[in-house]
Amino acid sequence: MEGYQNLSDEELIARLRGGDKKIMDYIMDKYKPLVLGKANAMFLIGGDTDDLIQEGMIGLFKAIRDYREDRESSFFHFAELCITRQLYHAVEASNRKKHVPLNTYISFYSQQDEEGRPLAETLPTDASNDPEQLVISQETMQRFWTDLRGRLSSMEREVLDQYLAGFHYRQIAERMGKSPKAIDNALGRIRAKIR
Repeated sequence: MEGYQNLSDEELIARLRGGDKKIMDYIMDKYKPLVLGKANAMFLIGGDTDDLIQEGMIGLFKAIRDYREDRESSFFHFAELCITRQLYHAVEASNRKKHVPLNTYISFYSQQDEEGRPLAETLPTDASNDPEQLVISQETMQRFWTDLRGRLSSMEREVLDQYLAGFHYRQIAERMGKSPKAIDNALGRIRAKIR
């Protein structure tokens, strides 16, 4: 890898396409600090910085794959654009409602009822065939929601109601006149109280 430092990015890409496969690792290592810097500046709902770094590295790979010298742009600027787009796409995808169940789930196996049993064991196996179990299940859920609402502050109740209505935390912040971070913190407290 010593011989690569004196080459421009454009020359490295040309050599890579010429068959020198070791250059891919060199370019990925060279641009990893750029990916880290961009990933650390963003927040991914339901994810962490490592997820964003992975998305940024995918963007870098796409830049290496798709770069064309005839476009009057340096590889650095093209890579920066591809990395940023990939990161924004990941953040936008995490904000969509279709990912809410995946990003906010709580395992029925890790949560316990008042008697210390996992919640999964208290759920009816086939409530549609047993009306008694259906009524008990509904009463259990009603008790759960009543108990939860009693533990929440008025702001947390309002945030939860809007969250369950399908609004994401930025929309809730705008509607309530609060900062997005305050709403995100409230959602975190709500999850902790549910646990």
